[in-house]
Amino acid sequence: MKFRYAKYGHVLRPVIPVKLRYKSQETGYEVLVDSGADMCLFDAGIGEAIGIDVKKGIMKTVLGVGGKSSVYYLHKIHIDVGGWEHEIEAGFMPNVSGHVMRHGLVGQTGFFEHFIVKFDLLKEEVELTQQGKK
Repeated sequence: MKFRYAKYGHVLRPVIPVKLRYKSQETGYEVLVDSGADMCLFDAGIGEAIGIDVKKGIMKTVLGVGGKSSVYYLHKIHIDVGGWEHEIEAGFMPNVSGHVMRHGLVGQTGFFEHFIVKFDLLKEEVELTQQGKK
């Protein structure tokens, strides 16, 4: 499955659409496919939109690229990428999107463990294949 890179001014980024589901509630969301991210992190507001009481999750901290420590809360949810659905554990963090970024991010745990990811900047596309499937 292939997705076009998104343009942000003069910058291209591998941002793809996904659906996030918790119990019976779901919402569409855009995420940056980030091979440098340890895990999946989404905005707390997205978690609340699908019925999660975000602060009741397991509280953890993460260091960003600038060395700033941020708090997030772990929850089990389902992520749907082009019809391929997986249960994952994801972090929900206040202000992941909206203020700094417009989207969440998917990383090693919860995303790359389920997909083979091919980045092609020249073609401006990211290609996903489910692990174990051709």
